[in-house]
Amino acid sequence: MSSNDLAEVRRTLWKAADELRANSSLLPSEARGPILGLIFLAYAEHRFEAVRPELEAKATVRRPVTPDDYRARSVLFISEEARLSHLVRLPEEENLGEALDTAMGLVEAQNPDLKGVLPRGYQRLQKSTLTEMLRLFAPLPRTLTGDAFGLIYEDFLSNFAMAEGRLGGEFFTPYSIVRLIVEVIEPFHGKVYDPACGSGGMFVQCAKFVERHQGSATRELSVYGQEQKEVTVPLAKMNLALHGLSGDIRLGNSYYQDLHHANGVFDFVMANPPFNVDKIDKAKLVGDPRFPFGLPNTDNGNYLWIQQFHSALNDQGRAGFVMANSAGDAGHSEREIRRRLIETGSVDVMVAIGTNFFYTVTLPVTLWFLDKAKRGTPRQDTVLFIDARHLYRQIDRAHRDFLPEHIELLANIVRLYRGEEVECVDGSDGALEEHFPDGVYADVPGLCMVATRAEIEAQGWSLNPGRYTGTAAVEDDNEDFTEKLEELYEEFTRLSDEAGELRARVDSAITGILST
Repeated sequence: MSSNDLAEVRRTLWKAADELRANSSLLPSEARGPILGLIFLAYAEHRFEAVRPELEAKATVRRPVTPDDYRARSVLFISEEARLSHLVRLPEEENLGEALDTAMGLVEAQNPDLKGVLPRGYQRLQKSTLTEMLRLFAPLPRTLTGDAFGLIYEDFLSNFAMAEGRLGGEFFTPYSIVRLIVEVIEPFHGKVYDPACGSGGMFVQCAKFVERHQGSATRELSVYGQEQKEVTVPLAKMNLALHGLSGDIRLGNSYYQDLHHANGVFDFVMANPPFNVDKIDKAKLVGDPRFPFGLPNTDNGNYLWIQQFHSALNDQGRAGFVMANSAGDAGHSEREIRRRLIETGSVDVMVAIGTNFFYTVTLPVTLWFLDKAKRGTPRQDTVLFIDARHLYRQIDRAHRDFLPEHIELLANIVRLYRGEEVECVDGSDGALEEHFPDGVYADVPGLCMVATRAEIEAQGWSLNPGRYTGTAAVEDDNEDFTEKLEELYEEFTRLSDEAGELRARVDSAITGILST
């Protein structure tokens, strides 16, 4: 399918979403379920029909095809009554909403991993709206390939996240950010963990990475997730099933619950946790082995997440995660935790990302990468800092992303730093030749620098890439007052927290002196 044809399909289906929201009483977050459910049925039928001829050709009277035969091929079994091609042919007098709810129940009954996952409530929708939606969705199994289905599903998650704003950002991390994290941690095979897994996009991109390198994701990867929001867990399970993956996704609060007994277990950790969370009951965390560097004094969860990610890795493990910029420079107890983390030799790469890449915040963020396997290597006492704030594509006034060549360039800088072979399939060869003409890593002012542990200590144990790379020439991005104010407020909050800690220490010292 050409990119133009795929774009037309996306536009057509998004019109269906607009119709549903306009002609029903559903909230935007409630409209997400019915539409993703129809995409799910369409893709499930597509995958089912792709393997059915082969399986049925091998069947005999004594050994008929069973749902287990389909599951062995990482394909869901879809009975006749659950296929979109059947539903669209129902007589006009049939209750279409009831038939769709029944179809979802049949898929769950025949595929136990999906029990309680698929959306219901189609009977709440007007028949005319359902009929129009089915008319648009039913041809998909015959017209889309597997990759196109995956793009459609991701596109809808992205569009819903954008429409829902801050709420949407809780379940969806933009594709280009996830793709960059995957390219840096290189999850060729092993156990992957995300304790804030949202809709499961990290796992899907890991699978795509394996497949881009001619591997089988179902054989090479085992995925484990934890998610606090009950309404989001089904999104993750649907997303995995849609891409032919199975995983252990559990509902739980990762501050207090370690449902996968994660310490030292995983080959890869990926996450986009909520930033700057307060009101965490740290009394419940005392003695928890997931926090070996201590609990921060500030009312902020960033360094609880960072320690979780580090602790979950095995001795050869790598982690990549999104973090608020303020965490790289946070002072006092958080600086002490950061120092201890740096001194383990596990901090590998820090990447500064510009504004407007996320739906939850317009603020710039930093990607952190840990690699326990680099301890004992020449990289043990160094960290690679990259400033990627000048790399982006402007999608619209409020949103940006990376182009494929941007992702490839940034990943190749890391590969050069590690002494690995670069990859040039997405157009980064020109930029590589410009910045690294000898084919080996070198510091590039404004773009990247390798800093030693002594240099990091001299900077107060800061992990802010801008302190090391220098200021890159960034064109005026027309950042409006609200965005700038938000960025300044985050810095003000950080400084206020530090001031509060300092005031408490001074008060304690003065009280001690006066009481003697």
